[in-house]
Formats: sequence, structure tokens, C-alpha cells
Amino acid sequence: MRLFIAEKPSLARAIAEVLPRPHKKEEGCIRAANGDVVSWCIGHLLEQADPEAYNPLYKKWQLDHLPISPDEWQLQPKPKTRKQLSVLRKLIKEADQLVHAGDPDREGQLLVDEVIDYLKTPQTKRRNVQRLLVSDLNPSAIKRALGELRSNSEFIPLSVSALARSRADWLYGINLTRAWTIKGQQAGNRGVLSVGRVQTPVLGLVVRRDKEIRDFVSKPFYEVQAAIHLSAEQPPSFFAKWQPSEACRPHQDDEGRVLNPNLAKNVIDRIRQQPAQVKAFDKKPGKQNASLPYNLSSLQIDAAKAFGMAAKTVLDVCQSLYEKYQLITYPRSDCRYIPVAHHSEMPQVSAAIQTVIADAGDMLKHTDESRKSAAFNDKKVGAHHAIIPTSKKYSGNLNDAEKKIYRLIARQYLLQFCGAFQYSDTLIELEIAGGRFIARERITLAAGWKALMPAREKTSPPLPDLVAGQALWSGEPKLEEKHTEPPKHYTDATLLAAMTGIARYVKDPELRKVLKDTDGLGTEATRASIIELLFKRKFLQRQGKQIQATETGRQLISVLPDACSQPDMTAYWERQLNDICEGEGSYQGFMQPLSDRLIELVEAARSATMPVMRSGTQTGQKSPRKATYRRRKKGVAKSGR
Repeated sequence: MRLFIAEKPSLARAIAEVLPRPHKKEEGCIRAANGDVVSWCIGHLLEQADPEAYNPLYKKWQLDHLPISPDEWQLQPKPKTRKQLSVLRKLIKEADQLVHAGDPDREGQLLVDEVIDYLKTPQTKRRNVQRLLVSDLNPSAIKRALGELRSNSEFIPLSVSALARSRADWLYGINLTRAWTIKGQQAGNRGVLSVGRVQTPVLGLVVRRDKEIRDFVSKPFYEVQAAIHLSAEQPPSFFAKWQPSEACRPHQDDEGRVLNPNLAKNVIDRIRQQPAQVKAFDKKPGKQNASLPYNLSSLQIDAAKAFGMAAKTVLDVCQSLYEKYQLITYPRSDCRYIPVAHHSEMPQVSAAIQTVIADAGDMLKHTDESRKSAAFNDKKVGAHHAIIPTSKKYSGNLNDAEKKIYRLIARQYLLQFCGAFQYSDTLIELEIAGGRFIARERITLAAGWKALMPAREKTSPPLPDLVAGQALWSGEPKLEEKHTEPPKHYTDATLLAAMTGIARYVKDPELRKVLKDTDGLGTEATRASIIELLFKRKFLQRQGKQIQATETGRQLISVLPDACSQPDMTAYWERQLNDICEGEGSYQGFMQPLSDRLIELVEAARSATMPVMRSGTQTGQKSPRKATYRRRKKGVAKSGR
């Protein structure tokens, strides 16, 4: 008997659909006519054991117990899904062949592997486990995946990476949360000060941004625009912006803005009603290809910009489109490329899109199914590919959020079959009374893929064609007084962008170079939940679309060591975890330095002098002891993220 172990029931049902009928539904599994059985996990069936499982004394939070670091790690069944674990125990004993059908990422790999290991599966059976990689729940895609089964042993590094992540998060979260909660309690705080290797640096980003805004002092700066006439008798044709010379540096800020109004007024007086000469005229064509199909983060960012959707909402909608309707492929993808074999499916996918989107025909007019963008690249596709529509047609009604997200995904897919956006860039360099002035313009030659995007009106008149040396006239110039603006509060879109592009916020220049090619803070599957976790713990709050830190969040960051709230360490963790996935790093090489560092961080907390902390700033939070029991029920205390 061949046993498929899926990550969740929806995937199990989809696998069973392509197996020989008739099917027999039993408790916790589906049996096919050929003897194959499909069963499932319900997310993680196992979780890291509580500290008191290692020592009953750990039930009470005390600084003297820290750091807590198990010699032999223990997993325990989740109470709500214990019954399904029993079903799998029985089926694994019966099975001749196991097929791992977890989601195609490191967490999905560990999720099934840990069950197989926990249930003490015989070594010979474990060595022969096969891996089924499913990123699309349509029957045709699953049939194709069944024909491409691989040895599960190929994916051991993914599982090891996820295991290292799980244990590291437990160590970091349990120890530092206890340490700082106890210290906070001593200083008057009644809530739990949770610390996690990802959540706390994200909170740090928001706290520091809020402080920048509070401390910001606006300053005026000045720009000079020369009104350029083709001749003194004609009306102005265009405006050219003054480019301050090196001699003006003492009057500029770090971004080159002129802060001295007298300097700008002097330029105005010098160029008023003066000859102007064209020093250079450059007009050259260019083209721009469409951006790649979505991974989860890029989709969440665009949905936040377009619709103000929270990252968690986008993920939930995607899960519905994937599991309930089978209208999109695997949504927790970190990849923006598509296998070349998918290119030939464009007609079927397009037909499916038209059943969901009423005006899809208007978009398809600009596509060519023979066109192949750079997105179709087998070398850049790992365990999963970009999020794209499936070929499943749908005649039902989606809700508003589902329609919006599906439309974004469908449009981004169709862009891969559109021509390039073609344009012409014009640059005019002028000299007026010894000063340098620049005018720039971009005009569209062919809309290409931009024909599918929302139109943006262009208000400025086109620049004229000129030649170097041509004499023009500078008429009545404009002096524009502007004011420096503070950075903007984070929104869902910009906070996600900060998490994915975390290298910009890393202090260590060497680490910054390394991190430019990595995923940053968190993973595609966890970023939305991390942001929501900070809201649930009352560290963040929303003001309209803005995300700001609460008083509790600010207090926590103010007392933590800088290393805990900066992204350098946790981003480096992600790099190391990725190295393990790629077979270039080891479990011990990751865990041992972490254990050593943890001793230092706990000692820093133990010796810290805490300022008086305000009580009651975490609405609804109970005492640390009661909160511990509540978190244990929900599994929150183990996340450490």
C-alpha cells in the first residue's frame, strides 16, 4: 500500500481526485481503488515541548533558570490534532511506501518529516520515502507531479534548516521573553514583554521610524526653474531646473538641496531675460520589460498599495483562491519565475481567466501567446514557482477581496505575454548666465505591457527638438520654496518592503552586501503573521493606513540591547538557514554560535538597569503567569518570532 501524507486536507482531497475510483472515505484518510491511501496533517501536528517538560521547575519564570537549553529536544502532539496523529501512526505501519506531500518549502518539508520521525518509522521505510511536489491543485498539475516523484532524501537540507529555525526560535523566544518580562515586572510593567528574533527587529524598524518623525524639523529649500523661450518674442516652451555648481555646496544639505534663499534669488536675478544656449541635446529610445510574476511578498506589497489590504488578509485570500477554488498556484512562494513547460499552457490559462474576470478580453488583446518573457526560466525555479492563475474555469461568485487579488495575479501573468514598453528619453542641457540648467522628458512610443496598467495622465507639454549650440531665451524664472518632509509612517506595503529589502537597514557593510540577494526578515510564509502578531501583542497599532508603535512597543525597544532590535542578527540567521537549505551550511554550525550568544544576551538582561515602566499600556494583558498559560494554549510562546 502506498501512503500519501499531505500537509492539509485540501491537498489530500486534490491528490485523491486523480487516483483510481471508486474512493472509500475513512476517518482521517481516503482509500483509492488501486490500494493507494491519502491522509493528511492539519498543519503541524507536533510542537516543541514546553520548558516544564524538560524540568518541572521551569514552570515558574525565574532569571536563575536562564538560559533554558535542552540537551535532547522533545516534541509533543498538539492536543487538537492528536486524533489525526493516531490515524497516521496506524497507516504508516500498514504502508509499504510513503510519499511525502508537504508544501514545497522548508516548513512543509519538516512538517511531514517530523511526523514520520516521531512515529518511529522503520529506517528502511524512511530511506525509501518519495517526495511529491505540488504547487497547483488542478488535476492536470497533480498528475504531472505524480509522474515526477523524487527521493525525499534530496530534501533533507530543507528539513534540517526548518528544524534549526524551529529550535533557534524556541531558544531565543523562550529565554529572552522570560528574561525581559521578569525585568519589566520588577520595573512596574504588568504585561508580557515578548521578544522574538524576527518580530522584535520589525518592531524596532517601526519604533525608530516613529522617532525620526517625532524628532524631525522641517527646513525650507529652494529650486529655480528657468522659463525657456524658443525666441524672446514667443511664449515659454518649457522649464529647465537649475543645477547648483560645486561652489554652492556650503549652501546645500546632504541631498543637494539649496537651503540659502539669497543664493536662489541671486540666480533668479542673473538669468531673468537673458540669452540661453543649448549645450547638449540627447534623444534616445529605450524599452522596459514587464516586472516578473508575483511571489507572495510582491503581491502583498502591490495589494496594500492598490487596495490598502493588510498582508495577512492578502495571504488568507490567496489561501482561499488556492485551496477552495484552485484558481491560483501555491501562494506562499518566494519565487518569481515559471517553468518553461508552463509557457504552452497560456491558451488554457487565458480561457480560465476570462471566466473569472469580465473584461479579461480587453487585456488579452494586448498579449501574444508566442511571446516568452524572462520569467520562463527553469534554472531559477526551485521547489515552487511564481504565483500564477491555473487553467481551472470558474463560474461562481468570488467576494470582492478575492476578485481584486485574482485580478492582480492574472494581470501580472498576462504581462509576461505583452510587448515591452517603448519610450524616448529627451535630455536638454542649457547654459544661462554661466549657470547649468536641465530639462528631461520621457514620451511613450509603444505602451506594450503598460496598456494593461491603470492609465496615468501626462500634463506637461512635450519638449521641442533642439540642436547643440542653438540660441534660446530665458524669460521670467520661477523661484519655488519647498520644505523638507519627514519620512512617512510605515504602512503594510512599506513595512513588507522593508522586511524584504532589509539590507538597507543593516549597519554592517559586509553583511549588507551578503543580504542583498537574500529574503530579508522572515519568509514569504511568515511575514504577514509576524506583523499581525505585533498587533495582537499590543506592540503596534493602526492609525488609518499608518502603522505605529504603541507606548509598550517603544518601552520594550528602549530597554533591549541594540542587537535584539536591529535586523543584522536575524537577517544573518536567514542567510545561514538558506545556506543549510542549499547544502552549504550545517545544523551545528548554526546552533552552537547561537547558544553561545544566548548566554551573553541573557546576562545582559540580568544585569540591565531598568527604568520605571508604565503599567497597563498593553490593553487586556494579564499577569505573566496567566499570560503564559494562555500562550501555551495558543502555541504562541513557542514561536519566538
